[in-house]
Amino acid sequence: MSRQSKTRPPHAEPAPESNSAGPAPSIGFPPIARADARLLILGSLPGAVSLARREYYAQPQNSFWPILGSLLGFDHALAYDERTQCLLEHRIALWDVCRSGVRLGSLDSAIRRETILPNDFGSFLPAQSCLCAVAFNGRAAESLYRSLVLPTLPTKAAALPLLRLPSTSPAYASLRFAEKLAHWRVVLDWLA
Repeated sequence: MSRQSKTRPPHAEPAPESNSAGPAPSIGFPPIARADARLLILGSLPGAVSLARREYYAQPQNSFWPILGSLLGFDHALAYDERTQCLLEHRIALWDVCRSGVRLGSLDSAIRRETILPNDFGSFLPAQSCLCAVAFNGRAAESLYRSLVLPTLPTKAAALPLLRLPSTSPAYASLRFAEKLAHWRVVLDWLA
């Protein structure tokens, strides 16, 4: 992997059309990462707005960018490329557990498990020699990682500490922004 992969996901091949067998799978994005990343933040699978805009966490009510902007000291309203560059500069990598999967809408609960193809963590994690921990943006990402990815990893990659953080999705409304932000402060401990 090059020192820094592109911060904006390239235009991937379009998702296959729906057919009589059912809806076409959503296809995720490549990771945003540098080889010196210390923390990997994982979501589940990009939602409809993110897929349309080809940007991680593009849904305007999602608090991912406001939370990371607050923690890292950047304006969450910056252009997408600038926000992702801020993550890279702070040695944060960003990806999703699922490479693809069928989901109607954007809720994690709507992802059909039998259709999930996980990303290739077996190649990605060993290449991240500075990685100290894996953080999950919500319970679904953690559950998918533990069941689909963790059993397939080499010992060193499987031994990384795992941190579940409250989902930044607007669908997770049981915590207010300030409460989510307080929980997410733990990411700073892994960047020092």
